[in-house]
Amino acid sequence: MEDKKDKYQPIKLLNPLEKLLFKKIQIITTDGKVLIGILKGLDQALNSILSDCVERVFSSENNTKTIKHGLYLLRGDNIAVLGEVDEEIENQINYDSKIQCLKPITN
Repeated sequence: MEDKKDKYQPIKLLNPLEKLLFKKIQIITTDGKVLIGILKGLDQALNSILSDCVERVFSSENNTKTIKHGLYLLRGDNIAVLGEVDEEIENQINYDSKIQCLKPITN
């Protein structure tokens, strides 16, 4: 006779973004902000908590500015892109140059 434990194994559905917890990530918001920090938490609506958060403000007229925010809470509906930062590539980028800033997303 078949063991019921083998037949009915619970399925653990994970948010695929949970693998990014406690890693350095970059978020681009729907209004064009670029935020970098350590992902400390998120939920099913993509509401996110970042620690050691900085915002990079790009400008075609001035050099890129970095604004320190520290702990940052972000609503999921304001997130356009979220991804892990490759620190090796990140360290090679020259953020002192002028660059065109991102435009907000429009519907």
